[in-house]
Amino acid sequence: MNKKQKIKKGDFGYIQSQKKKRTIYTILALIPPLTVFFVGWIINKDRNTVFTVFAAVGCLPACKFAVSAIMMYLQKPMSEDDYKQIEQHKEGLVCAYELPVSAYEKQTFLDSVAVCGNNVVAYTSREKSDIPFVEKHIQTILRQNGYYVTIKVFRRLPEYLNRLDSMWEHHESLEEGIRFVPDENNPDLSRNELIMHTIFAITL
Repeated sequence: MNKKQKIKKGDFGYIQSQKKKRTIYTILALIPPLTVFFVGWIINKDRNTVFTVFAAVGCLPACKFAVSAIMMYLQKPMSEDDYKQIEQHKEGLVCAYELPVSAYEKQTFLDSVAVCGNNVVAYTSREKSDIPFVEKHIQTILRQNGYYVTIKVFRRLPEYLNRLDSMWEHHESLEEGIRFVPDENNPDLSRNELIMHTIFAITL
């Protein structure tokens, strides 16, 4: 991947990129309220002033960014070796990487997700991942958005790679006969890309 290219959600390197980005946003968001606080302190020689109130309120956006940054620091990036192997097998499939799927009950890190027709497959290297839970969660969200697909999450990379090979080999038959109406908000996205876009919406 070109290092100068902007790293977006679904790209390899997203976790590391977001750690830096969200940390910077947190620091920048803290500068104005801290400036107000210290200016008020210097002027009034006292912390109990209206400046402190404004500073406290001003810290709320920074706190939001801080929580977001902490959540990302808790994520471990996927293996570069795994990424390279998947790249060799994905062919023309719609494929994404490093997706921490967030639900109210728990989070599950998916190293990779691929979509073809009514099939969504994923790979997680995390041993403690609750696969039945994340499969059901993703399927529920997709069905709520009108995509009646099957979900399969693999814990072993070779099995995921084999499924990618099979999906690409049969991609024409897997996508044949599926009716698709382009989304007016994202007219340039294919059905497979819209499904992935919907999955992105439930990730950090």
